[in-house]
Amino acid sequence: MSALDDAGLRTAHMVASVLLGYPDERLYEARPILSRSVETLPFGEVRARLAAFLRHVAATPRRELEAHYVATFDLKRRCCPYLTYYTYGDTRRRGAALLRFRHAVRAAGFDLSGEELPDHLAVVCELSARGAAGPAMRLLREHRAGLAVLTRALREEGSPYADVVAAVQATLPPARPWEQEAALRLAAEGPPAEEVGLEPYAIAGGDR
Repeated sequence: MSALDDAGLRTAHMVASVLLGYPDERLYEARPILSRSVETLPFGEVRARLAAFLRHVAATPRRELEAHYVATFDLKRRCCPYLTYYTYGDTRRRGAALLRFRHAVRAAGFDLSGEELPDHLAVVCELSARGAAGPAMRLLREHRAGLAVLTRALREEGSPYADVVAAVQATLPPARPWEQEAALRLAAEGPPAEEVGLEPYAIAGGDR
């Protein structure tokens, strides 16, 4: 199990939600409070990985990080930040999965703009940070195979965002054998596909 208590879990997910959003000037202005928040976490993988990414932000010009974010999350399908994509691809079955995320978000009193999909990893982390850790953790656990594949893809791309996603993974309980097998299978086979996609829920670039 993660060593984080409830407050630590919310803090870690709050920081991750900000770091996984588009890195505009608001992120750079928020660095001091994000760093202080990370310093309140117990020593361990979650704290170390979030701190590592914040050091990268401090050392990287904003325009450079913005370009990397777009090139990674918007232009590389294998680095998709939308969790249901890994399980359902751009198929019609993805619609029902997205509704579960949307219901969880709305039940927590969290309104999304028309451009955001509720299965974006940053949105799920924010859901947890706002006090709905139970529903958020269930969604993360259900899609932990996708998280594992995303982390692996980011590492292979040499992206510092691998640290942030790995930090989110580290907040989850240890994977059970069947969950590890699912991650390996997904990594080998990739998301499902169908000839007729799900246009209303297609992956949109630059929506965060």
